[in-house]
Amino acid sequence: MTETLIEVRGLTKSFATAGVRVDVLRGLDLAIAQGERVAVVGASGAGKSTLMHILGGLDAPTSGTVHFAGADIFSLRGRPLDAFRNSTIGFVFQFHQLLPEFTALENVMMPALIARQSRHDAATGAGELLAEVGLGHRLHHKPGELSGGEQQRVAIARALIRAPRLLLADEPTGNLDSGTSDDIFALLDRLHQSRGLTMVIVTHSERLAARLDRTIRMRDGQIDS
Repeated sequence: MTETLIEVRGLTKSFATAGVRVDVLRGLDLAIAQGERVAVVGASGAGKSTLMHILGGLDAPTSGTVHFAGADIFSLRGRPLDAFRNSTIGFVFQFHQLLPEFTALENVMMPALIARQSRHDAATGAGELLAEVGLGHRLHHKPGELSGGEQQRVAIARALIRAPRLLLADEPTGNLDSGTSDDIFALLDRLHQSRGLTMVIVTHSERLAARLDRTIRMRDGQIDS
């Protein structure tokens, strides 16, 4: 039997805007198996990004629970939660969020350095990852010297530097042309096969979503059944 890696129960998230309560997630239940690749699709405002932020421990729910490998991640606070996130979850965003003043190698090294890994070991691991994503020849280029697809490859390498069990990607191809999008999805597929990664990917592309194991459709803060 495949192990359940993520189990979400009764998840709600509400915000107050100009004194008005806005319910972004409404009692959502979800289970994701170890090694599964899940696409999350839905209209703008459906709650996709909010769900991703909560799964990654970047934001706390208003109510409900998120268990990762059986442990409630929001029983952690402060530095323990930061350490869990840095060692267990990799994040890839639409607009890369690379540090423009640092090289590709230095950007990929950053999570390892935050975890107090030696600079030598961080640089070695980052170089190997950049080679794995096809950028072994671009180690010392800064983000402004790289194409959009190359920047996203750097972001993917950075997400993997701590060997996470879960990769969360929020519209990782949303800012790319169709050919480059296909290349990025092919790379993610290879990384899934080689590393056994569990992946949750928000995408607006039905064509790309169909290449994953399962598609979750969100509507008005719930999973649309």
